[in-house]
Amino acid sequence: MSWDIEAPNVVTEARFRELVESGHSAEILCQASAHKKGPSYYGVWVMRVVSDDGVEKLLVTARTRTTNNDIRIREFKTITGVVSFLIGIGFVHADVPLVEGQSTSHKLVASE
Repeated sequence: MSWDIEAPNVVTEARFRELVESGHSAEILCQASAHKKGPSYYGVWVMRVVSDDGVEKLLVTARTRTTNNDIRIREFKTITGVVSFLIGIGFVHADVPLVEGQSTSHKLVASE
């Protein structure tokens, strides 16, 4: 697969940023409930970008492709990782779901 051509239901980090900056929502999905270990909270979160008409694309990274060209969804294992990613895109707040199956949505606004 050429990473210059966008697959129908996934996007790389660079394209994810572009879509969020152009008005799409960033949705955080909790796939494993958060639990405290030392000073940090761990779990499993994935992200997808959602257009106003409901088209969803999961975040993947080219670095994590396997040798047989399977696409891997980017998983965040700590709350800190989720928040750092959102800040890097330009969000000024983060609402992170803590229970498996929950999701939250974020949208950049002009003042952010």
